[in-house]
Amino acid sequence: MKKYIIILLSAFFVMSCKTKTSVTQPVSTTAPITSNAAFFNKITEKPNFQQVKINSKVNVETGSFVPTLDATIYIENGQKIWMNMIAVFLNVGRGIATPEGIQGYEKWNKTYIESDFSYLNNLLNVNFIDFGSLQSLLTGKTFIPVNEKDFILTKNAQGYRLISLKNLIFENRGKVSEYSVSMDYSTDFDLMKVNLQNGKTPDNLEVSYSNWVDFESTKLPKNVKIIIKGTKTSQILLENTKFESSKMDTPYSVPNNYTKTEIK
Repeated sequence: MKKYIIILLSAFFVMSCKTKTSVTQPVSTTAPITSNAAFFNKITEKPNFQQVKINSKVNVETGSFVPTLDATIYIENGQKIWMNMIAVFLNVGRGIATPEGIQGYEKWNKTYIESDFSYLNNLLNVNFIDFGSLQSLLTGKTFIPVNEKDFILTKNAQGYRLISLKNLIFENRGKVSEYSVSMDYSTDFDLMKVNLQNGKTPDNLEVSYSNWVDFESTKLPKNVKIIIKGTKTSQILLENTKFESSKMDTPYSVPNNYTKTEIK
């Protein structure tokens, strides 16, 4: 049952990726940058597009067979993220995320879910994902809270690296977690890689971005890979094929006779 829910929600996490895509990692340096206000202002800028429609191919690796999915993802800035998925020309599921939470259904088992963002946090082994950080993750923006006093900034031939000076503490609904964080950016301030290592468990989240393209007045990544390491390792990989700025209808209703799946 869980793998079908992962399939349904996987397109919420990333923009697009190929398994063969490699990301050049910055070479570490020991020379910190002390005048860094401009850098932090740049990497925390919010996207200013109104909407974007994305055609993608989704590959999910969980240890069980999951077919490659064709996905349509539609984002209205700050309002909703909608997606529809097809496998072998058959519709297999649909989902929507708003600031209030997530909803989705899948046709293989005729089940549906309604949840806040706790399920996505559990899937990613973190506890800070809300709608804003989810949209930032999808669009390749800095998706964790960043305060310059908590990081050391260095520069190298490939760009910039941020490393947390100590574990960052996140509290959400009474749950407290801490992570050591590193983030790599290109010389153009495009996000290249984020790594979060849980300070108390082996859980690790790694997100890689590459192949950035201009879209209206912002830049979006074509290639992204998410690796989730916990009791086992899972990967969510998507390959983007097209960006459009046109508006589209985003219908969502659970078909009759579907069973609600309780999220634990």
